[in-house]
Amino acid sequence: MGRYTGPKVKKSKRVRAPIAETTKHMKADLDRGPGQHGMSRRRRMTLFGERLREKQKLCLFYHVSDKQFRRYMAEASRSPTNTADMLNELLERRLDNVVRRAAFCRTIWQARQVVVHGHILVNGKKVDRPSFQVRPDDVITVREKSKKAVGAMAESVDAGNIIPQWLDADVDKLSCKMVRVPQQDEIFRPFETNMGHVVEFVR
Repeated sequence: MGRYTGPKVKKSKRVRAPIAETTKHMKADLDRGPGQHGMSRRRRMTLFGERLREKQKLCLFYHVSDKQFRRYMAEASRSPTNTADMLNELLERRLDNVVRRAAFCRTIWQARQVVVHGHILVNGKKVDRPSFQVRPDDVITVREKSKKAVGAMAESVDAGNIIPQWLDADVDKLSCKMVRVPQQDEIFRPFETNMGHVVEFVR
């Protein structure tokens, strides 16, 4: 998935859900599938297909590969807490997602690029792994030399973007602190997810 360079709205149409919180994805005609004719002859969705689609929506929204997703699932399964809840937490605590949630970037793809290019510091140290798990009390900042570029990205974030309560973010200073792990009712995605289907499919 990481190598896909085509139109991303096509992916939203494929899974019938906006995989990014931008106008282009939110207002796309998702009832029509990708392609010139929008897959007008849709076949009845099988049980396997329903579970696959739920998993694909999460993979695309967090920009993780199937292999990465299965690793997260394996880790969540070993947790004494609810598997679906732990899976949600692991995905939300990814560094690229935290950068997006803090409104430093408009999309997960921008956030991933910012992290990979070494613009982000965690507790004062450069971290260039998008999968890095942010922990409570970790402070995420932007390198001094990168503030102009990242600041321009932050300015393009929609005014209606809501920073979650588990982050204490200052967009003007391009700094945020994770105050606690996200609660399940604080995890917002622009589509509904049947986590039971996701767990069943990956297992």
